[in-house]
Amino acid sequence: MPVLTILDELEHERVLLIRGPRSGLHITVAVHSTRLGPALGGCRMWHYESGDEALADALRLSAAMTLKNATAGLPAGGGKSVIRVPANRPLDAVQRRDALLDLGDAIESLGGSYNTAEDVGTTSEDMAVVRERTAHVVGLPPATGGVGEPSEPTAIGVYAAISATVERLTGSRNVAGLRFTIVGLGQVGSRLARRLTSEGARLTVTDVYPGKRALADELHADWVEPQSAHLVETDVFVPAGVGGILTAEVIDSLRCRAVVGPANNQLAEESGADRLAGRGILWAPDFVVNAGGVIYLHFMNEPGAGLSEVMERVERIGDTLRALYEAADARGITPADAARHLAAERLAAVSTPAPAVA
Repeated sequence: MPVLTILDELEHERVLLIRGPRSGLHITVAVHSTRLGPALGGCRMWHYESGDEALADALRLSAAMTLKNATAGLPAGGGKSVIRVPANRPLDAVQRRDALLDLGDAIESLGGSYNTAEDVGTTSEDMAVVRERTAHVVGLPPATGGVGEPSEPTAIGVYAAISATVERLTGSRNVAGLRFTIVGLGQVGSRLARRLTSEGARLTVTDVYPGKRALADELHADWVEPQSAHLVETDVFVPAGVGGILTAEVIDSLRCRAVVGPANNQLAEESGADRLAGRGILWAPDFVVNAGGVIYLHFMNEPGAGLSEVMERVERIGDTLRALYEAADARGITPADAARHLAAERLAAVSTPAPAVA
């Protein structure tokens, strides 16, 4: 979508577009909402074909963060940052550091309205570099006094969502003997694969990186090519890579009972939720399912936070999803609409936006 078309439809509070003075890379910081508190959302460093594509992704991701943080009950708004790495041009160590320093300066210029963390393509060590230029960053390495990256809490939250969905389908939370197709074996997808295997599930897995096949061999899982994963007959389809996987064509070809996964922005179009429901496929809204990371990052950075208490909050994602399934049934709507209604109610309950913390 061209930039001018995007701007015509813009609902964000603030969008910062810069070319990093050190790195020369295009950086987008999108603050969708601070109504519930300073925006919280990670930094994605990714290969984009164009600046328009990078901007559109930042806008979509930041809007999804507003929904995610609201449905999770966090006092945080939605934001996201994107560093565009030109396609087929990997960064060397100096360029990467320069880009992260440029990001830190951009975030600092927003006066506390946005806090970043790691996301696809970035790490907790990267956040330590960003921290050299701004205090508005979380998920720092434990060696620097931070709480580390949130892949494990994210995976735990996704598993809680899977359990709630399996219970909805079968009446039991037991995954033994059920079939799962996991698309994406990154930090979260690989953790899910290991846990599901350990509990007796039957797996089909894939990833865009062929080297991930070693994990399939280790777990005795079936391997398929990414483009055909949605054609595998399965009980639960688990998108665990980048977004946009659920196109109309893919939805019409899915052979599953439910879709539950950690990938952000799974629906290529918002109407995909209705399309899934029309096929009798239960879709667990991604912005509910994958909230474990932000729950962990937010509460672990509060004074006196205890890990066990925070992880209990993460596991309540399953309870949230059960309540949304029940609300959807009662109102004759999709779980996605039920989740959006919940987010809207929480946003509307705040009479004035929360102030930024400088």
